[in-house]
Amino acid sequence: MNKTSPQWFRLDNAAKIYPASMSLSWNAMFRMSATLKEDIDVALLEIALRKALKRFPSIACRLIPGLFWYRLQHQEGIPPIRQDVNNPMGKFKFKENNHFLFIVRYYKNRIAVEFFHAATDGYGGLCFMLSLVREYLIQKHGINISTNDCVLSLDEAPKRAEMEESFLRYARKETIGRTEKTAYHPSGKMLSTNTIRIISSTIPSDELHSLAKKYKVKVGVLLTGLLLMAIANVQKTEKRKKKTKQPVKVSVPVNLRQFYRSTTLRNFSSYINPGIESRFGDYSLEEILVQVKSTMDACVTEKQMNARFSENVAAELNLFIRIVPLFLKNPILKFVFFLHGDRYVSTTISNLGNIDVPVEMSEYIERLDFIPGRPFDCRTVASCISYGGNTFINFTRTMKDPIVERYFFNSLVELGVHVFVESNNI
Repeated sequence: MNKTSPQWFRLDNAAKIYPASMSLSWNAMFRMSATLKEDIDVALLEIALRKALKRFPSIACRLIPGLFWYRLQHQEGIPPIRQDVNNPMGKFKFKENNHFLFIVRYYKNRIAVEFFHAATDGYGGLCFMLSLVREYLIQKHGINISTNDCVLSLDEAPKRAEMEESFLRYARKETIGRTEKTAYHPSGKMLSTNTIRIISSTIPSDELHSLAKKYKVKVGVLLTGLLLMAIANVQKTEKRKKKTKQPVKVSVPVNLRQFYRSTTLRNFSSYINPGIESRFGDYSLEEILVQVKSTMDACVTEKQMNARFSENVAAELNLFIRIVPLFLKNPILKFVFFLHGDRYVSTTISNLGNIDVPVEMSEYIERLDFIPGRPFDCRTVASCISYGGNTFINFTRTMKDPIVERYFFNSLVELGVHVFVESNNI
């Protein structure tokens, strides 16, 4: 470890709930992968991984229980590099992973990293994975590759700003309360414990942009609206009248770095929950997009997002909560998460946007993927990332029937968008 790097870190504000909410059947995971144009040399990948762990000290950690909170402590060595599996992001034992909070996998020409959310968020995970791939390509081909904000040099020393707890730094006193209604969740037969189904799609980005332009919205608003409409269509098939009247809401994570001078590689994201009130009747796509756009325009601002995450920081700093020992705090947090969890949203869609990599890397990378882990209570969740002229949308579900995905992709096709779909359901 770099001598200037801390030996341990307090969990950031967003991370504190994840250790407490772990169970035998669920932990908060997500996955980043890069598909290259040649098969992976595992020995060179290990060399790159060793360098990456020195460059990313806040990820090169294990989870340790303290007197009042869990903390992250520096971990020596590297996690084992594993062959990829058909059913990724299952429950894994940290001890069997040399205590690291992420798993590195490979299959043929693909490098994948699966992260426990206590270590980092989507942006930090993407930076780690792309920086790892950059170093791998340097080792493989002996080439010079430039860097950018999301592709870092592993020869540089870690920067203190990258290890910052940005929630605490930027939180203010004014907060927003969170009184929300229970959201609709689709009914249906569930898959067995620790089993997920993943549907991956490839869509020409220019077609999505043209469709979004037609409706005078951004691509993120368009995809959120289409997902809302898909779940609303599923809701119409429910037999219980009560379920047909529940609101349909989509949780949309928001990268807070866009509002602050933060370069942290730890968690620094919040969310908003645009939705529709099904009890008011059926909605056209145009009506849904108006709802989503107005919610995003009103809520995705620095002041609104600050007030939202400052509510969580205020709770963390509450004297009573701080002095409760971890052995008492843990079951309380687990119970609160069990009660609330995904109760107020029907699904999630996380969009990392268009990713630019240095031109020296781009000729070796075929595609990038961002895949959400097993949802806690939602039946299906989605994420998307764009690269090289294509947008890759991935769904992870715990239901047997891909009914939400079917409505979603059928809507895109009906709107004139070309969609190529594949699944791990083999």
